[in-house]
Amino acid sequence: MNKNILKEKSHAFAILIVKLSQSLVNDKKEYVLSKQLLRSGTAVGALIREAEFAQSKADFINKMSISLKEANETLYWLDLLKDTNYITEEAHKSHFKLNKELVAMLVSSVKTTKSKL
Repeated sequence: MNKNILKEKSHAFAILIVKLSQSLVNDKKEYVLSKQLLRSGTAVGALIREAEFAQSKADFINKMSISLKEANETLYWLDLLKDTNYITEEAHKSHFKLNKELVAMLVSSVKTTKSKL
């Protein structure tokens, strides 16, 4: 796994999530769902950063697995925001696509590391 690509993509995704959350608060006056999205969407990259300095392979797997769970939760919030008309279909598609890429990379990373134990 090239950690730099995953780190860069998760950081870029977090920036998009922060901007989307700000837009939801400022334009739609939506505070609850946007906060959930902000929490889970930014946690993905934070956990990837934590995993960089994991104390062991097991610790690395644990942090990356939690990051994967946060990424999956973010998919849920994006779906819910689309289904309740807080975000457009177009905004949903672009954010969802990037998030799915992160999920795929995280799954691959966890599987590869587990196979080396």
